[in-house]
Amino acid sequence: MRLHRQIRKRVDVPIVPMIDILFILLVYIIVSTTFKKPRSILRIELPTVREMPSDTVMDARSVLAVDALGNITLDSVPVGEGLLESYLAAYQKQNPGRKLELEADKRVPLERLLGIWDALTKSGIQIRDVPARIRMPAGE
Repeated sequence: MRLHRQIRKRVDVPIVPMIDILFILLVYIIVSTTFKKPRSILRIELPTVREMPSDTVMDARSVLAVDALGNITLDSVPVGEGLLESYLAAYQKQNPGRKLELEADKRVPLERLLGIWDALTKSGIQIRDVPARIRMPAGE
């Protein structure tokens, strides 16, 4: 007894058109790509001073502190986001003649410090009259 088997056609994948398509895609990608120019990065290290023991207090100052997360406190009073300028203006009215000192964490971004100095200037406080101390993290 003879069983009839169907003869399967062999499936051929046309390689030549695929190569043509890949070549066209490659040319398109090369032509349309814009290469980025390498930009140099300026790393800024803020100067730090190790504390030196001293017996004399030169000037009693209020502390404007900034922690690593960017939270600001003015004499231990938390300052809300965007309210620093109004806090400084109210502080100057309540304490005329009292000077400030900026105490910042080393990990505070430079743009956050620039925002603080900008708020100081807008509230009428000269930046050169506000010395800055940079706090080192506990592990360093």
